[in-house]
Amino acid sequence: MSSGILFDVENHFACVTLDRPKALNSIDPEMDAALFEAWSEINSNPDIWVAVVGATGEEAFCAGANVTGGTEGDGRRMALGGGLTGVGGPLLTPRKPLIAAVQGYSIGGAFELAMCADIIVASDIAPFGIPETTVGIIGEAGIMHRAIRQLPHHIVMAMILTGERIDAQQAERYGLVNEVVPFEKLAETAASWADRIASGSPLAVHAAKDAVLSRAGRPLEVALATREAPIEAYANSVDRLESPAAFAEKRAAQWTGR
Repeated sequence: MSSGILFDVENHFACVTLDRPKALNSIDPEMDAALFEAWSEINSNPDIWVAVVGATGEEAFCAGANVTGGTEGDGRRMALGGGLTGVGGPLLTPRKPLIAAVQGYSIGGAFELAMCADIIVASDIAPFGIPETTVGIIGEAGIMHRAIRQLPHHIVMAMILTGERIDAQQAERYGLVNEVVPFEKLAETAASWADRIASGSPLAVHAAKDAVLSRAGRPLEVALATREAPIEAYANSVDRLESPAAFAEKRAAQWTGR
């Protein structure tokens, strides 16, 4: 990978790092395309079980979009963040668990990018904000749709209508952030979350995430009556056989993701 991101895979973990610190990690078209490649690889590679998205520098996780509309290789417009946000183009949904390590400003499109994660870890100086109305810019409202689903109604409305930010401690109190730590411990904490997730069967984890998110907007009776294809596929997997074998032999399970 290139063009403004670092992409590394090791021990079933993928690390996607926004790497334009001089531009406060704002996302330009080249970076958007590189992010699309990274998310696509994470989704399709069975040896990747968990992903972490972070950024270089200390000041900003991401300054949002520096794009007029990113493009995929064939020239089609895609959503901000390599398709992750769904704003301005097709939505690319991460199939694997995604942890966001937010070390600094997470404002506008960057806030939305963080909200695409399943787990958010923030440094104790990271603010979150929705500044659109204060600067007179209203385009696609994806950030507002996500925020109203992840934060209390009146907190979000105050953020939207005034442009005022919440700090990391408030974000944790409102349930947006899972853990707040000093900047020096941010990478270690994100890795710890990844380790904890990867201790379970990756296929079971991925199937559970798919089941939850694919039915989150449906009535409960519909969700309960729906068969989940990934869960049914797991029943015939190698990992499903490993589970009772490990229990019977009183040992730790050796997952393969197959």
